Amino acid sequence: MTFFRKDDKLEQLGTEVLEAIWSAFPGLTRTQIAMTWIVYDLPAIVNTGGAISPEEFWTHSMRGFSYRGVERIYPASVVKLFYLVAIHEWLERGMVASSKELERAIGDAIADSSNDATSLLVDVLTGTTSGPELPEEPFKTWQNQRNIVNRYFQSLGWQELEGINVNQKTWGDGPYGRERAFLGELMDNRNMLTTDAVAKLLHAIVGGVAVSGARSRDMMALLQRSLQPVELEEGEENQVQGFLGEGLPQTARLWSKAGWTSKVRHDAVYVEIRDRAPFLLVVFIENATYSQDKTLLPYLMKTVLAAQEKLS
Repeated sequence: MTFFRKDDKLEQLGTEVLEAIWSAFPGLTRTQIAMTWIVYDLPAIVNTGGAISPEEFWTHSMRGFSYRGVERIYPASVVKLFYLVAIHEWLERGMVASSKELERAIGDAIADSSNDATSLLVDVLTGTTSGPELPEEPFKTWQNQRNIVNRYFQSLGWQELEGINVNQKTWGDGPYGRERAFLGELMDNRNMLTTDAVAKLLHAIVGGVAVSGARSRDMMALLQRSLQPVELEEGEENQVQGFLGEGLPQTARLWSKAGWTSKVRHDAVYVEIRDRAPFLLVVFIENATYSQDKTLLPYLMKTVLAAQEKLS
């Protein structure tokens, strides 16, 4: 059973949103988008700062819509959400020690989507480092260590996380040496996520039950984005302009993690707007043309907002 329940009205509205996108962006095929949309009917049980116990939190089921939500897709920098939760779990258990450099890397990986910072997080999480290719036996040991984050998420027993892969660093120019070998000749060991998996993890964070209430609050603080133009940095690094957040009114509150490459454009957001039900939206776009289009995701957000007004 998934963490959300299907609802006839939301199914209708979700389908209408997608039809509007395909009409407005005709170069996007029906197999080049995946979307998971969760609506938190008031009174919402999210962003409580951990006031609700995990046991109680997971008894609540929200209305949700999923289109191709179980399709495995290269997540780009959205994978950093998983490394964020994992590093907080390691810190909580005392498996690694906090330091100024580690805290700086955690912040930069999420707030600025730094690949260099993420590289350090993966090193700390797994006890591995990048470098030249390794002989066969040491490389087997290295690969086993690099899969520790995968093993952690599988240990949670969430069906939405079945089949995901979160064992690779994120790159600018690309991997070299042992990192390239670890990807596989056909790059079949790439990071892979689904919009349902991302939605479940983000749902746990905003619900205050990812690792602990205090650590969920810390994660939320890193994910919060300003919508004020004077506070937005130029370019994509602000993770608002050209993404779902740009389609929100400036009075909204936004928490998000975006990801983009030359072939994909993704975003995962949790949104609060006064006098409306909060909602969570994860959208993956796989299209080389639209990965560079800064209008699609804002348009989709505006379409979702208009659709949500019709919900009862």
